[in-house]
Amino acid sequence: MIPQTFARATAEREGEAGAAWLAELPGIVAELLERWRCVPDGEVSHGGVGVIVPVRRTDGDAAVRQADAANAMRRADGGDAVLKVSFPHPGNVHEPDAFAAWGGRGAVHLYERADDRYAMLLERVRPETLAESGDVEEIATVAGRLSRRLAIPAPPGLPRLREQAGEWERELREDAAGLPHTMPARVVDEAVATARELGPAQPDLLVHGDLHPRNILRAGREPWLAVDPKGYVGDPAYDGGTLLKSLAFKLAETDDLGAAVHRVLDVFAGAAGLDRERVRRWASSTPCGPGSGAAATGSASRGAARRWTGSPRSLTTSRSC
Repeated sequence: MIPQTFARATAEREGEAGAAWLAELPGIVAELLERWRCVPDGEVSHGGVGVIVPVRRTDGDAAVRQADAANAMRRADGGDAVLKVSFPHPGNVHEPDAFAAWGGRGAVHLYERADDRYAMLLERVRPETLAESGDVEEIATVAGRLSRRLAIPAPPGLPRLREQAGEWERELREDAAGLPHTMPARVVDEAVATARELGPAQPDLLVHGDLHPRNILRAGREPWLAVDPKGYVGDPAYDGGTLLKSLAFKLAETDDLGAAVHRVLDVFAGAAGLDRERVRRWASSTPCGPGSGAAATGSASRGAARRWTGSPRSLTTSRSC
């Protein structure tokens, strides 16, 4: 039941704790299937930190069906769902809180949760992700529209992005120093300035926290829905920055990097109803995201990373420059 690639990666990353959790995982899945009256309904898949088990709900007697009426009304698919069980980690704690707050608006429905097991029963969507689109403007448009819908007043108890701001400057300088190619000083200075200026003062809005194309999936009741949120509270433009960095290599291969970056900024900000300059600054606040992966992906990617971080018209400049 547990994919071998997921098991190996978890054991290598988490060590003894990961191995112990993997040994318990089949029993956890069986326990939750029984608790939520589900049966497996397809091949088990996985993300970076959790397994995804397609299931069908098998509600029993009339009393059970009546108790589940609210959930059943949400299930236009007739009972299809997925059981997600994640490795216990602080970064996974608030995912169900975000889904509960959204109530299916722009994101998959949350049907059940078992916080002690880091598990959820979620609306089933299709395996196609927005990353499969070859149209960068479509990606920016879809992500921007979802970002606008997901940015709602935050419920209490969720982690604030502003609480992380104190660490960003140190991490930015450490990351820049560790790059395999020289990072222009102005890039680092701009990123540090963003962390200092935008980090501490942010609105109390719920944001996805990891809004990139692989976390936006094709759905049935709506064209696209978000998955795998972090459940942060802060500036929605932060999610725009995350999206733009996720497109770094694709954009860096274009003939005119600066023009391509500014076009994505325009499209995303317009769809999300955000200030494009604020989105640009959030994207520049972690400049080593694209470059860090380049060291492991060959000279072509390293060249793309140099173009991304060094272009005078990319993230380090506003349109007026």
